This record gives sequence, structure tokens and C-alpha cells, in this order.
Amino acid sequence: MTATNQVKLKPGDTIGILGGGQLGRMLAMAAARLGLRCQVFSPDPDSPAFDVVLNATCAEYGDVEALELFANDVDVITYEFENVPAASAMILAARRPVLPDRNVLETTQDRLVEKDFVKRLGIGTADYADVSSAAELRAAIGTIGLPAVLKTRRFGYDGKGQAIIRDGDDPDQIWEDLATKSAILEAFIPFEREISVIAARSASGHVECFDVTENEHSDHILKISRAPAAIPEALAAEARSIAERIANALDYVGVLAVEMFVVQADDGPKVLVNEIAPRVHNSGHWTLDGASISQFEQHIRAIAGWPLGKPVRHGPVVMTNLIGDEINGYAQWLTVPGATVHLYGKGSPRPGRKMGHVTQVEAAPSKIA
Repeated sequence: MTATNQVKLKPGDTIGILGGGQLGRMLAMAAARLGLRCQVFSPDPDSPAFDVVLNATCAEYGDVEALELFANDVDVITYEFENVPAASAMILAARRPVLPDRNVLETTQDRLVEKDFVKRLGIGTADYADVSSAAELRAAIGTIGLPAVLKTRRFGYDGKGQAIIRDGDDPDQIWEDLATKSAILEAFIPFEREISVIAARSASGHVECFDVTENEHSDHILKISRAPAAIPEALAAEARSIAERIANALDYVGVLAVEMFVVQADDGPKVLVNEIAPRVHNSGHWTLDGASISQFEQHIRAIAGWPLGKPVRHGPVVMTNLIGDEINGYAQWLTVPGATVHLYGKGSPRPGRKMGHVTQVEAAPSKIA
């Protein structure tokens, strides 16, 4: 079984998940409800996903022998984060189907390649330029203008690996501080709001999108998601269409998220694509309690070769991330009517670490002091 169109799991089969964080944990829990087993591969012995599976592999992603043994134990392989080493994905793909396909990683692991891909589809993004030296950064600033955002091309998330450049800043110092040899400079977008679309695509090309989500960030980390986003339906339809076009162009199998900006133009609001996440996504956590099918179950169905569900939202939904020490207020959240608390089973809270989340359906977000 090596071709994606041959993947057709039956209850009792095993899914291999690369990555042991909270996304892997929730994927495994969704699979269990459908009678599917999961085995998690992660180098971190404290991985929260280990707690919810019977079998786990704790090894480095470069451990070829461990990867081969892992592949032998499972029927299909997926991942909960996009920075899986390409060499690891290649070793696994030679033995078992890897979904989404490892070629998707080659597009989405590099911000410049990803931006070029989106641009070729005729989809709008911020203006951007390839930067590999301080001199190229100064030239790019001259073309794009300030303010602008300098990002590493690879391995950045939750605000890491990026810096905003404003008038008066020293580009040479910022380049030195970023400590990279390959970056991308993007024009700063004066957005009206940030939104995302969670889309699922089956191997047969069937796409289902969840309602457009509106996102609020704090210190570059997602804090609150609301569904549906407070945007006109025509704009929401455009956002869903963009996500579908991207999923089809990637020949994607599974769930992906497309992060976008809503900006005002002379002819009305429009959306620009910010980033693609080839996996289940934090802004889709509201689907666990707020929709007829969660993003996690949808992903499991897609990679198992099962029919996708038609997502039906139960009402207005608010998802609040519990970040760092906020997890210590979990007991208070348990007393909030209509709130559903999800704790990830992680260790000690650290600043900026996502420790859990709370979903509230048909309610204004409650505040915990």
C-alpha cells in the first residue's frame, strides 16, 4: 500500500502520527472514537500525545532504524507539525503512505516557496522579497518600504524567527539579530482583521470548509478565535474559495489551514493570504465542541480514505487559549456555564506555551480574573 488512492483503512487499523504535541493528542483521540488506533513518534519523552495512545516511539527524527520500525507498525502516516525533516518523510514514504504528501512539506516549509506558490495561483499576498544578506535587506526595504516584517524562510511559528522593521531602525543590526542566511521581507499589512479557513480535502478531491474564523493574537500567539468571522458572506465565500483552490493545487489529503488578512481596498474589503499550515490548526479548535464534526476527525477521515463530514456549526463559538500561567485558572473555567475545558496534559507552564483551551458555544467570551 503505497499510493494515496489505495489508502482505505478499516476500524482497528493503525495511524502513525509524527509529533507528540497537543495536535497529535487530539488527532489520536478523534481516531479512537472511530475505532482506529494511533502510534505516535516524537523525540520528546514528555509528549502529551503519548498519554492517549497504547504505543509510542520516542526517538529522534533522524533515527533511521526507529523510523523504519515505526513504519512497519502502522498503515498510514500523518503529522501534527509541518517541520518534519524532509529526509525522514522520504524514508517513511518509501514504506507507507504519508498524508499529506511529503511534497506539500517542500512547499510549505519555506515561506518564499510558499509565497511564490500562492502568487502563481493568482491569489493576493503582501508584497515580498527574498533576502539573504544585510545589503539585500536594505535593497528590499527600498523597494517594499517600511514598516515591513523580516521573517526566516524556515522554522518560524508563534512570532518566532521574525522582526518588524520601522523607520529609524538599523537594518544591519536586525539582520544580525535574526541570525539567518535566508529570509523573506514582507510588506506590513494594515489589516482590518485576521481570519483563517480550515479546509479538508479527500484523496478523491472532495473539499469541505469550516466556517471562516476570526482570530485575535497576543504577543504573536493566538489568544481568541471566533466563528463565524464578522465579515460579509461574499468575503467569507471568497476566503473559502481561496482555501479550496490551494488545497486542490497541492493535491492535498487531510486538513489544512489558510491564514488571511482582511484589508480595505478602494472597491471594498478583500483578503490576502498570509500563511498556509499543512495540518490541523489552533484556530480550528472551536470545531471540537462547536461543530457537528471536528477538524481532527475530518483529518482522520481524509487520511483513512473515509467520506468527509459536512461541518455544521452549532451556533456562535468562541475559543480561548490558555497560555502559560493561565492554565492555573482551569478550575474557575470549569464553573462557567456552557464552557468546555480542554487541558493538554503538558508539564510546567512557561510564558507563551499553549497549555489548553476553552470553547463556548452561543455565549460571549467569559473572563477569568
